[in-house]
Amino acid sequence: MEILYWILLATIINGFLAFVGALSFLISEKKFQKIILILVAFTTGSLLGGAFFHLLPEAIAEINTLLLLLIFTSGFLTFMLIEKFFHWRHCHDGKCEVHPVSYLILYGDAIHNFLDGLIIASSFIISIPFGIITSILVMAHELPQEIGDFAVLVYGGFEKNKALFYNFFAQLTCVLGGIIGFYYLKTYNYSAYILPFAAGGFIYIAVMDLIPELFKEKNKIKIIINILAIIAGLLLLLSAKYFAG
Repeated sequence: MEILYWILLATIINGFLAFVGALSFLISEKKFQKIILILVAFTTGSLLGGAFFHLLPEAIAEINTLLLLLIFTSGFLTFMLIEKFFHWRHCHDGKCEVHPVSYLILYGDAIHNFLDGLIIASSFIISIPFGIITSILVMAHELPQEIGDFAVLVYGGFEKNKALFYNFFAQLTCVLGGIIGFYYLKTYNYSAYILPFAAGGFIYIAVMDLIPELFKEKNKIKIIINILAIIAGLLLLLSAKYFAG
């Protein structure tokens, strides 16, 4: 049971990273609004990097290409249908108090954190030192992404307090992933089938929702800054993949 305690500790600490968005309360609303689109751009790069550098390569190693593409497509279409559902339900005459992309970020983040929990659990099953190192790596790439996710939620219409709460709730699926991983990863390996589904969702959010928002910017300097922020998000996930081995 010692391993389970380590898994719970690591995943719970990871869950509290959601509150990093509270740092936004330390700066003025005017300054926060100036950087919020940059954070959205960073999240765009992180989503694309997570899909192309982490989720899909891991899935390719475990399942055949045709099945991977089918699951990936189902993930893309599922997130599209979820967005349309929230648009039909909560938006009237083109006006949304909370943009559907905010809900998609929460769903995508919840799946992502569940997978992180599985990764943390599997690493602790191998050995406790390896589990600690893996947990640190997971948290290192999760920390800046949580700041970006919080910014997307606020940009999409959530109040800051609600954005923190919902982001924390989505982050806690890491604990669920850790528990399930501890009890089932030794016997079954279903996580490989979740990876391309999550990748499809990530790419949908980035390409269909966030990038169009970034294209609304007309200032050339700000456009360049946003592109650099996307590249920074990509590089962060690429470096996390490299250091994770």
